[in-house]
Amino acid sequence: MDPVQEIHVLYVDDEANNLTAFKASFRRDFKIYTAISAEEAKKILAENQIHILITDQRMPETTGSQLLAQTVKNFPDQIRILLTGYSDIDALKDAINLGQIYCYLQKPWDETLLRETINKAFSIYSAKKEKEAMTGKLMDANEQLEFYLRQKLLS
Repeated sequence: MDPVQEIHVLYVDDEANNLTAFKASFRRDFKIYTAISAEEAKKILAENQIHILITDQRMPETTGSQLLAQTVKNFPDQIRILLTGYSDIDALKDAINLGQIYCYLQKPWDETLLRETINKAFSIYSAKKEKEAMTGKLMDANEQLEFYLRQKLLS
């Protein structure tokens, strides 16, 4: 992974003011995408590589936990963060168990803490991608070695 790669963050919240504040706070640090609903978020996810998905919990139609759980299959390496103003143990349990969240943060967010959390989350994302790449190279080398050994045995 390129060490200076721009971090792509999608923030999902049904409150437009929160989306505006989030974008204003972090646009200089990250490539920010925002969505006002889970459906809008799914469109953005389908069209863009998103490293970090942050979502509010309480939204109409689809909760943040449900959205996170839905993204696990299609985007397994993506790092997921639940950001909410409510203390809902069942929602947190669902987010952890089904949405495989990296972190749970409360609103209103602390800008410094959230920035650090996003950076740490991206480090984990990068490590996963690096591990995948190294595993692929190792498997290729192993196949080449097996081929070479078969050739040696046949001659």
